[in-house]
Amino acid sequence: MKDEEEIIQQIREELIKNADEEYHTRIKRFSREEIAQHKIRYYGLRTPFTRKISSTYFKNIKKECKEKIFELCEILLQSGYSEERSIAFDWAFRVKKQYTLSDFQRFESWLKTYVTGWGSCDDFCTHAFGEFVYQFSEVIPRVKKWTQSDNRWLRRAAAVIFIYSIRRDTSIEQGFKIADLLLLDQDDMVQKGYGWMLKEISNLYPQRVFEYVMARKDRMPRTSLRYAIEKLSPELKKRAMARE
Repeated sequence: MKDEEEIIQQIREELIKNADEEYHTRIKRFSREEIAQHKIRYYGLRTPFTRKISSTYFKNIKKECKEKIFELCEILLQSGYSEERSIAFDWAFRVKKQYTLSDFQRFESWLKTYVTGWGSCDDFCTHAFGEFVYQFSEVIPRVKKWTQSDNRWLRRAAAVIFIYSIRRDTSIEQGFKIADLLLLDQDDMVQKGYGWMLKEISNLYPQRVFEYVMARKDRMPRTSLRYAIEKLSPELKKRAMARE
């Protein structure tokens, strides 16, 4: 493998070269809160360009062991740049066949340390970390503890992380249990997160989601409810939205 510093430097040069000044200005305006609170920086690349760079440079390291690749991911994550974080999470997903149960501690640490907004939360949890939970369901009790965290992104992650499994028709019951734990959460990002998870369940089991919502609609935030029923039939949506 090429020297670590050389690979990282080449990636950063590519990111700088492909930056779009107009997009950079727009994304900074859109991410004002994340920048202010977490000092996140942006090169200004659109996602397809970042993904392409990630794919290109992964070819140089794909034969390396998982630990070596995770070390490179850590360097990228520590940079504070959103695009480098995206590459790190992508590389972590690309070594999914090498995951072991002990990787939970590393992934949870990344979630707590480097996830600073809904974009990074959803990227990590619907790919690398979602795949991990799909493989190792025994960590679910540890995931449930996130619902009690002061960190809004851990609470959102507690729901979003199951979307990967739900799309493969597993962890359906766990999804409903997580929704119950987050049901009264006042944070709109968390409400949207578990509402989205319920919507994914509705793609497979629409009647179950309808019944779940109807049994809780007097307590469920309207934001979560609207997300959860988005894919239901017009008739079921109308009944779910009706105020009694």
